[in-house]
Amino acid sequence: MSLTDPIADMLTRIRNANMRVYQTVSCQHSNLKENILKVMMEEGLISSYEVKETEGKKSLEIHLRVSKERVPLIRGLKRISKPGLRIYQKVSNHKSLMGGIGVTIISTSKGVMTDRKAKQLNLGGEVLCQIW
Repeated sequence: MSLTDPIADMLTRIRNANMRVYQTVSCQHSNLKENILKVMMEEGLISSYEVKETEGKKSLEIHLRVSKERVPLIRGLKRISKPGLRIYQKVSNHKSLMGGIGVTIISTSKGVMTDRKAKQLNLGGEVLCQIW
């Protein structure tokens, strides 16, 4: 089955798993998704992820962070740039999300990174998603 927006699909799977307070969720593999998960792991939004291969097809298994009271760490996810409407941002337009609580993930010429790191490196790029 062909997906129009695989990144939105991954974010929706994470959002749904958070609502049900699941520990793990899986989705199809792509290098861009893996890079987004790497940034999420560096920021402490997920505990880890694994690349699994079954019958020649790769998949990503994402391990979500949940508190002892069974409250998910991720409160919300939002896809910004979509296949029908790409959103690009200059360095001068990088603003902190929710006073620095949230993270904006940007695809730059140097790879996928947070908006804070892109601002330090003086890079603009495509705004992929926001997570808080």
